[in-house]
Amino acid sequence: MIDLKSAIRSIPDFPKEGIIFRDITTLLLDPEAFGEAINRMHEFCRKRKVDKIIGIESRGFIFAGALADRIGVGLIPVRKAGKLPGDTIEQTYDLEYGSATIEVHADAISEGDSVVIVDDLIATGGTLEATCKLVERMGGTVAGITALIDLSYLPWHNRLGGYDILSLITYDSE
Repeated sequence: MIDLKSAIRSIPDFPKEGIIFRDITTLLLDPEAFGEAINRMHEFCRKRKVDKIIGIESRGFIFAGALADRIGVGLIPVRKAGKLPGDTIEQTYDLEYGSATIEVHADAISEGDSVVIVDDLIATGGTLEATCKLVERMGGTVAGITALIDLSYLPWHNRLGGYDILSLITYDSE
């Protein structure tokens, strides 16, 4: 089994001083590491009845697209407000200083659809929580959440504690 954490580059003081940015592009450049990540996420999805995969803008699209193709189900993009054409459903959520809104196509999820939500990183959990709310408002069920990285030292557990979550790499401190 490949050590995925060793495939991630850490960049200190980006985007501002005191932050360590976890750069996944080095993992994406390594076909063995990327393949291992997709294999592990696929195993998580395979154990659930999944009708669709949701990818969260933008790096979540990378993993979600590969998973949807491998499983043979549709891919639903969740994007920042104003980025999707046609009828959409929005969900606003709180940020540390302010709020943000995400949206999905109004016809993307049908009553009873079972979905797995995919992102690259879990930090505060705000975007993932908002995505779960969108799925549930549309009549779908969140079968699970998977992400490449989780920052366990941030309070995302408070927001996502009721969901089945697989993260492949955990950082316990900054």
